[in-house]
Amino acid sequence: MQEIQTTESRGAEAVSAIIRAASATGDLRLHPFRSHVFHNTRFLRVWLPPGYDDLANAGRRYPVLYLNDGQNLFESATSFAGVEWQADETADRLIREGKIPPMMIVGLDNAGRSRIREYMPHRSLHPVMLRAQGARYPTFLIKEVMPFIARNYRVAAGPENTGLGGSSLGALIAVYTVAVRPGLFGRLLMESPSLWASNRQFIKESRAVKRWPERVLLATGTAEAGRKDRDQSVVDDVRELAGILRRAGLGEKRLKLIIEDGATHNESAWARRFPEALTFLFGTV
Repeated sequence: MQEIQTTESRGAEAVSAIIRAASATGDLRLHPFRSHVFHNTRFLRVWLPPGYDDLANAGRRYPVLYLNDGQNLFESATSFAGVEWQADETADRLIREGKIPPMMIVGLDNAGRSRIREYMPHRSLHPVMLRAQGARYPTFLIKEVMPFIARNYRVAAGPENTGLGGSSLGALIAVYTVAVRPGLFGRLLMESPSLWASNRQFIKESRAVKRWPERVLLATGTAEAGRKDRDQSVVDDVRELAGILRRAGLGEKRLKLIIEDGATHNESAWARRFPEALTFLFGTV
């Protein structure tokens, strides 16, 4: 059951309602969001930490982690194959245990059939994507989504309080965004990034990146592709990117690499690794 509250339309996004998701742990608010960059509408799923609305916290501002494929983060009813990341349960538990500070998680829904097009920054023949729109994604996020969140929620400023992440192609567009818009995001989560896309174009370009986030978590499994040679290629790509990051100056306190034996390419693997990821990115290292 979901509770719908009306709110004023504000700015180009013309939000008409806030939907509160009753099936989530804690306070999860869904905003219908219109993008002029992509000319479509999707939900922004905003999870708020315990005590956000308490009077004692009225002046407090909170770190925020933006995650792609928002449908898969909080509720099994909307997630792919009915398996979610359990981002709400995990964040709630880690905050209450004092392992991470109270923080917000903003899930950006993908655009369904346009997902691949929006998450691929380069043209590709595998998969075939000759009209890739991922180069527009940083503008969508930075000029549309983030200002909306800042207007409506008490977000802490600065890269140390701002994270971005995703899985698969959602991880690819996340790392592309921090590479082309350096200095805005201080935390980066890459789960099973699709580095093979567009003939490994991002790996080639990443060697020239001068500034990376302060903390990066890069993870994959050893059984991602379902065939031994392809599984090895996925791991090799992740290790190559990790090497590029290390040569750029990211030591153990800034980069955590996870190669999980036997793990596959799905939400259950990303949910299993999410507590460690969140603790490394936002906890005290």
